[in-house]
Amino acid sequence: MSAYRRILVAVDGSPAAAKGLREAIRLAGEEGAQLFILHVVDEFYAFANLDGMAPGVDLVPVFREGGRRVLDKAKTIATKAKLKVTTVMRETVGGPAADIIVREAKKQRADCIVLGTHGRRGVRRLVLGSDAEQVVRTATVPVLLVRA
Repeated sequence: MSAYRRILVAVDGSPAAAKGLREAIRLAGEEGAQLFILHVVDEFYAFANLDGMAPGVDLVPVFREGGRRVLDKAKTIATKAKLKVTTVMRETVGGPAADIIVREAKKQRADCIVLGTHGRRGVRRLVLGSDAEQVVRTATVPVLLVRA
């Protein structure tokens, strides 16, 4: 019996996430696992006062559409590998993506989480934070980090 039956991978359209997705697809294929692909839309940035944007412009639909494109592309790649794939989009307003990832892993009963990571160290990690590090600390299932 294989170790992993339900694998959750988070994608955000970045090269690091693409590497994580490739590894999740490989692992799901080897294990015969179902793959859950998650994208988190952070609406905080849609409400932030962005330079050059007209006041009152609602960017949430733009962010959601971008998220759908990221998920559609990821699903196409995973489906070509003949995997059973479910895509999920969740939203937050300024909260850590890590919280959403861990919550979704529990909801989907995932037994493994795969994340692409930039592998930042030192001051850059402290300033930018690390969703991957937070997921590792709070997840109740194994977490596979794939360094970009």
